[in-house]
Amino acid sequence: MLSRLIELAALSVVGLGAGVAQIRLEVPPPPFSEGIYPCSNCHAGMPVDRKRRELAAMHTDIVLKHDAEHRWCLDCHDATNRDTLHLASGEPVPFEESYRLCGQCHGEKLRDWRAGIHGRRIGNWNGAKSYLLCAHCHNPHEPRFKAIAPKPAPKPPGEIRRTR
Repeated sequence: MLSRLIELAALSVVGLGAGVAQIRLEVPPPPFSEGIYPCSNCHAGMPVDRKRRELAAMHTDIVLKHDAEHRWCLDCHDATNRDTLHLASGEPVPFEESYRLCGQCHGEKLRDWRAGIHGRRIGNWNGAKSYLLCAHCHNPHEPRFKAIAPKPAPKPPGEIRRTR
């Protein structure tokens, strides 16, 4: 019974319960690539091209490996205000709240992130906290971490050579 009460309290605190207001979290600025934000600097006078295609003029370094068969740039980036993202409902979302966009598909990761189980945060365990955004650790266009070579196993204590 006590564990169920704690679970319900946690759900209401992190804003996951139905009808509970979203809690805005303190996050550092998103990790934008140098010179590309605000996006409206270039996109302001451009017509919106909603056609799925390989990018050739700009952003050629972006390779979409994030459900690429079903996703396109404008599924997340807002077509009319390029300085924001948008939810599936069309609601605009600032880049500083991109965790809300990621959480639409990755709800269990959002839940764990808010609880401090997934991702990084700094601050007090029972007070103010600052959370890193998903994009601080994951490339939003290719979020899976690249494989890394394993390091050798540590030496057993008997094999460690003392330097003194």
